[in-house]
Amino acid sequence: MLAAPAHDAAAPAPDAVAEEATPPLRVTVRAAKVMRGQLDKRGTPQAAIRFGVRGGGCTGYTYMFQFEDGPPRAKDTVVEAAHGVRVYVDPKSLLLVRGTEIDFETGMRGHGFRFANPNIDSSCGCGESISF
Repeated sequence: MLAAPAHDAAAPAPDAVAEEATPPLRVTVRAAKVMRGQLDKRGTPQAAIRFGVRGGGCTGYTYMFQFEDGPPRAKDTVVEAAHGVRVYVDPKSLLLVRGTEIDFETGMRGHGFRFANPNIDSSCGCGESISF
């Protein structure tokens, strides 16, 4: 009979390693380039972007996307994107936006940031209001 290999208590569990290797959210290069341009135009190239959700909108929640001039809060997750852009996400929002891809699109319907969030149950026609 073969014995199972001993598990090193100091080493993370295999599932924990897989979760850590997957970024909590993804910022496309195109979106990071636009964010960098907005930070530079604003005159605060060292600032970050705060991303999350808050109550509101016609379906219950709406995305929050704003400049953050200060350092991250103690429990924020910091995502390092292309072009030196940093995105801060608070722990409560992270539960609802984990796995989201932030992109910037241009097209016939206008241009703007688009959020592909695998956690939403539904959204309204404008795409700004979501429910979980």
